[in-house]
Amino acid sequence: MLNKIIVIGRLGTDPEMRFSAAGNSMTTFRLAVTTRERRADGEMADHTEWFTVIVFGAQADLCHLWLQKGRLVFVEGRLRSRSFQGKDGVTRHVNEIIASRVVFLDRTAGAQEGPPAGEGEAPADELPF
Repeated sequence: MLNKIIVIGRLGTDPEMRFSAAGNSMTTFRLAVTTRERRADGEMADHTEWFTVIVFGAQADLCHLWLQKGRLVFVEGRLRSRSFQGKDGVTRHVNEIIASRVVFLDRTAGAQEGPPAGEGEAPADELPF
């Protein structure tokens, strides 16, 4: 079986970092992936899919440190879809990507420091598969 997703999109939120009871780091952020599609009337329209990206370990530290809302990233991982009932009683659906690789594709405007594009990757021996 294979469950693999590769997307390029922009962060819709600043990354949030948490730690497990064992002290392992986990960073999450929302990612918007927009595609242009032709509607039935012939007009072009943008369609945006939203994903919650979950990153672990050293790569989570880099994402938390260097990424911010609006940055362009490449994300590779596995897709997990789930639904839950919110406090208001409404059922919500979430598409999550458990990231095995995150690559920074741009810099913030006027940034003079920080890792160059591409340095958000974890070493190959830290990938979960």
